[in-house]
Order: sequence, then structure tokens, then C-alpha cells
Amino acid sequence: MKDMWRVGLVQAPMADLLKPGALAQHPVTWIPDPGPLRFLADPMGVWRGERLYVFAEIYDYRDRVGAIEVLTFDAALNLLSREPALKEPWHLSYPFIIEEDGETYMLPEAHKSGRLTLYRAEDFPTKWTPVQTIELDQVAIDATPVFHDGRWWLFYTPATTKAEKVSALHVAWADKITGPWTPHVGNPVRFDRSSSRPGGTPIIVDGAIVLPMQDCRKTYGGAIRALRVTILTPDRFEARADEPIPPPPSFGRLTDGLHTLSAAGPVTLIDAKRFEVSPRSLALDVRREWTRRVPKRARTA
Repeated sequence: MKDMWRVGLVQAPMADLLKPGALAQHPVTWIPDPGPLRFLADPMGVWRGERLYVFAEIYDYRDRVGAIEVLTFDAALNLLSREPALKEPWHLSYPFIIEEDGETYMLPEAHKSGRLTLYRAEDFPTKWTPVQTIELDQVAIDATPVFHDGRWWLFYTPATTKAEKVSALHVAWADKITGPWTPHVGNPVRFDRSSSRPGGTPIIVDGAIVLPMQDCRKTYGGAIRALRVTILTPDRFEARADEPIPPPPSFGRLTDGLHTLSAAGPVTLIDAKRFEVSPRSLALDVRREWTRRVPKRARTA
């Protein structure tokens, strides 16, 4: 059984979607399915004039190495173009976009590379150059930065054990997005499978950071929970999680998970999934298992 994600554009600001049931009250524009055994996920968006640029992971189960694509929309959310944005020899996902001091940066998830790398746009939106390796206490997964109270904060889970990847929230802080970064003295500041792995862009509500977090109790990316940070200093952290936001029945087949809420002004980007079991996916699994078990010499004899 495979997770098949689909990216959608909700015509409402993210602050309006933080309560269970709110998603069903707004229209969604779904990005076309990229084809068999492929999906788009982890959407992050930025407006430039009358154009919305949506960066997302493109994943193919046949090679299992994600890359980043950019999809361009007009103000009416009509899809204008779709292009490769960033590809590396290792898996990429969660392409977080940051704008600071006239520069545009991307901070993609890339823990298979053994490091967290910050990229700068050399020719937006399709040419990106690595500019900084961010050193932390652990290799980060789904690193999520936000500028608040005069400094940058970074939220992430560690690429250590399977449990910690979805449960152990770490924090670091810095004066600039390029660092240097100082890990929080209380790391992990939270250990909770229901609300510790980041799942989109933070927003500020009533002066406090609100983080969309993945609820992974039933399945990876089963729902989103808003984590409201009540205390955040270099040596203190307190937060409380709202009720889960599951995909509503109006999403049709895409009701098996929801793991991104990403703010883009008047639009919110989401992804939702369905579980797929098909002859094509089963054949792929059989072929992969046969390749793993049978020595190469026997396969070519």
C-alpha cells in the first residue's frame, strides 16, 4: 500500500483554517495528478506580483528519490507552467521558502545527504545555489524557520530513530537565517507523536507562533494539529496543541491523510493523500523484492 499525495490550493488564508471542519467550507483547486506511481507533496508558496509560485516535492516510486518542482499560477489560480526547480543525487522534499534582505532562499528537507543545506535563488524560480550548511545538534527533518521577537527560530525533528522522526521536536535559534545556529538547551523540547513533526509554514496569531504539526498517531501525516507556542526563549519552551484537522469528506478519495498547511497570503496550500493498492504498484513491489533477494549474477544469467 502506497501513500499517494495530491496538492491543493485553498482560497482562504491559513488563519481561517485552523479549526476542525474549516477546510470543508472553502473551495479547493487541485493540481493535476502527475501520473501513475508519482505524486506531488509538501507545497510551499510565494507571490511575485500577480504570480503564485508553488514549490513542491515530486516523487516517483520507481526511483524513490524526490526532487523539487515549481508550479506557476496566475491570480485566478490557473496553472501556467510546471518546471524542475532543484534536483540532487539525494532525496529532496519540504522546500521551505524564505525571503530576507532582498534574497530568496530555499531550505529543503535532505537528511539523506547527512546535512541541512540552505540554497539561494540565483535565477528565481528555477536556479538555486547552495550557500550554507546549517550545523545543528542533529541532522534535521522538515526544518521550519520563522522570524519572531528579533531572531530566527528553527523547528525540526532529528533523523535518528523512526520514533524520533515523528515525535521529537527540536528548536534552534540564530540572528540571521544563514546562522550560526544555537540548539535549544531543552532539546527535545517536546516528545509527542501527535504534534511534533512540522507540517507547513508558521504564522503569528495574537503575537504568538502557531505551527502546523503532523499528527502521526494513526498513519504518517494523518492530520494536522496547530501547535501554539506560549513561551519561547533560548532556554524555555512551552506549547499546547489544538484538536486535529483531518481531511474532510469533501476531499473524496483524498481522506487518508493531511500533512501540510502552508500560508501564501490569501491562499493556503495543502496536500492530502489516499492509500493505493493497484496491480502496477504490487508489480513494482514484487520486482523490487526480487531484486533485493536474488544476487545480481543470478538475475543476469
